[in-house]
Amino acid sequence: MLRYDRRGHGRSGAPTPPYELADLGGDVIALWDALSIRRSHFCGLSIGGLTGQWLGIHAGARLGRIVLCATAARIGSAESWHARIDEVRANGLSGLVPATSERWFTPRFRAANPASVKAILDGFAATSVEGYVGCCAALARADLRDRLPEIANPLLAISGKDDPVCPPAELAGIAEAVRCGGHLSLPGRHIVSQESAAQFDIALKDFLTAAPGCA
Repeated sequence: MLRYDRRGHGRSGAPTPPYELADLGGDVIALWDALSIRRSHFCGLSIGGLTGQWLGIHAGARLGRIVLCATAARIGSAESWHARIDEVRANGLSGLVPATSERWFTPRFRAANPASVKAILDGFAATSVEGYVGCCAALARADLRDRLPEIANPLLAISGKDDPVCPPAELAGIAEAVRCGGHLSLPGRHIVSQESAAQFDIALKDFLTAAPGCA
């Protein structure tokens, strides 16, 4: 299993923004090449899900199955992302933490798992401003809605039932638009892989180990 920090996040470098979705997808291909990985499944959440869609369109032959979580073919609007860029450049990321917590987790999950939520939000607040702004710029331009039918790999789209960022209808739409897609909605908001971790892991394993054929 290969898990990596997206450019501008974690321990990865933060090149000068703006970034393009092609940069994020190209980083995955570069990792595969550097590690001699000829073919791989891919699982991505939110902007990672957009990266997975880009890979399905541009590098489908190197993919087995694709799992897209809490994402959309078009997330938000250019105006909203440029407004976010201006806000972060002016005030940093710490001011976004309360609203991010609301979008990412249900009140019940936050109350029951304060340490886990704090660790995730602390990581968010520690993200490089340049890296965050670069990814916002990529989101402002990314729109794959017209290209989803080009994705031929078996694909599972997993939504959070109460996700205000990427509602279930967005994931269902992806599953319907690709050639071989299925949709599953689990309890939770945007970070559904944490809120419904046990169900998520079962769904992921079952999908990736299923017999060849459509989802």
